[in-house]
Amino acid sequence: MHAVVVRVTINDPEAALTALREQTVPAVSQAPGFVTGHWTRKGTTGLSMVIFESEEAANGASERIRANVPDGVRLEDVEVREVAAHA
Repeated sequence: MHAVVVRVTINDPEAALTALREQTVPAVSQAPGFVTGHWTRKGTTGLSMVIFESEEAANGASERIRANVPDGVRLEDVEVREVAAHA
């Protein structure tokens, strides 16, 4: 399994949360190879980790994330990492 880790800066909290719930989460959860995802926030930063069945699926998702940044956030970083363990 591989994870897509995304860091964003939240410029408009209300717009960002609406986009997250109505666009991002539904789209990502339907992506090929999706396993699970968690989106977190603290102050004006957001951090998410979305797990995919394969590195190929995670790389595809990371490209779609870069191309579809919602209103209200600024993309800071997207990276694909191998999942070393999970519980």
